[in-house]
Amino acid sequence: MDNTKINAELERIKKGFPWLDIVAPATPQRGIKVLSAEQAAEAEAYSDNADVMGRCKFVPASGAASRMFKDIFAGENQENDAVRKLSASLEDFAFYDPAVFGTAPYDPCSTAHKLLSDDGLGYGHKPKGVLRFHRYPDEVRTALAEHFVEGQAYMRNADGKVKLVVTISPEHKELFEHAVAEIKDEYEKRYGVKYEVEFTFQDKATDTVAATPDGHVFLKDDGTPLFRPAGHGALIFNLDKVQEELVSIKNIDNVCAERLQPTTYKWKKVLMGKALQLRDQIYDFLYTYDQLTELRKNQADFAYVPVYNMLQDDPFATPECQDLCNRMEEFLHDELCIEMPPAKDSRSRAEALRAKLDRPIRVCGMVKNEGEPGGGPFIVRAADGSTSLQILEGAQINPDDAAAVAALKGATHFNPVDLVCCLRNYKGEKFNLPDFVDPETGFISSKSYEGRPLKALELPGLWNGSMSDWNTLFVEVPAETFNPVKTVLDLLRPAHR
Repeated sequence: MDNTKINAELERIKKGFPWLDIVAPATPQRGIKVLSAEQAAEAEAYSDNADVMGRCKFVPASGAASRMFKDIFAGENQENDAVRKLSASLEDFAFYDPAVFGTAPYDPCSTAHKLLSDDGLGYGHKPKGVLRFHRYPDEVRTALAEHFVEGQAYMRNADGKVKLVVTISPEHKELFEHAVAEIKDEYEKRYGVKYEVEFTFQDKATDTVAATPDGHVFLKDDGTPLFRPAGHGALIFNLDKVQEELVSIKNIDNVCAERLQPTTYKWKKVLMGKALQLRDQIYDFLYTYDQLTELRKNQADFAYVPVYNMLQDDPFATPECQDLCNRMEEFLHDELCIEMPPAKDSRSRAEALRAKLDRPIRVCGMVKNEGEPGGGPFIVRAADGSTSLQILEGAQINPDDAAAVAALKGATHFNPVDLVCCLRNYKGEKFNLPDFVDPETGFISSKSYEGRPLKALELPGLWNGSMSDWNTLFVEVPAETFNPVKTVLDLLRPAHR
């Protein structure tokens, strides 16, 4: 990494990022769609019948599962509540193997060691995707296997293929390839599909320099700077390489046992249907706009001089253009919570409205806030004066701003990372996704390296600032669709049994 980039990143760490201008939390009153049974069924049917230039399941799965076992690591040498609960319920976990753990009674510290260490299961250093999550009468499934099962249910393409793009760390590639080889042939026969799996790595070029607490370059013991992965926001470059039009995004650990999956299938199709309905509404506006402005251009080229002069003065002031712009502005306001700033003239207004519509689309499931972790949905005002729907993390909200804190407390829902995206414009051309990132929405976080504190610079999050300039719709989904495994003990929850 060159010194210019390092110095720029250090300056950003010192300066920080601006607080976001929060207008209000997104709620069912404004900002979150709560669908009736009829509306959900209509969206589900739309998903099944709409023309789509390919479907793809995008699964962020980078990094080891070390945070999942944080409390177990702490109890490996000194017994704590977490390892006591682990050992007491050991045989209820899908990863239980008597050849590794022996038979009851199980010593808590010894059980933790066998689970984490390489002379046992080695789970302390493996990625979540290859860990055994669920036990069935005739098989045991990893988290990745459950995504295979989900994929065939709602992301099957017309040719019978199920495309999965899984973001992983390079050092874990062999583990993931082995996990795929164990199930691929069997699942293809079972479900009558062909799986196409692509593993993609976070580009090392997106790593950022770490800083000491006082803002200098953090040096490792060998005297070289420490560089760190810049958070999941770097994955926007991986997502940009996906060629399929319709993409479902859900984290690797957000799966449930198969008996509960039909609810997930239904609501994924609902989100896809809403995304495709939104896509087609926007396509209609853009097609009409372009046809109308092209007609005006042609008239100007070939009409008599007086007509040409009138059109040159203000071709966007015609009744047809004004009516279309009024409808576009109303649609943006009512459907996407976008309020446009005043325009200086009719041309500026028309072009600004078209630009707001001609963007990637995301429809995000939102779950009622009942204490689970996750960012929240808000209405935010941008630097250009327009408002939009955004997913924010607590670190982006100014704790000294009473109005922002009140908005945070007034939030009714949280983000479970359950997205559907449309990545092409109405002409079928793929959007260049890095063009729609807001670079002013990154994070400065406190981390450590070998016990030494540091400050880390993270790029705008994948579903935060990396999608800031997208057309966004929030839809309430049932809590049953959100079943993350943040700690190993979460696998004892009913959704994973």
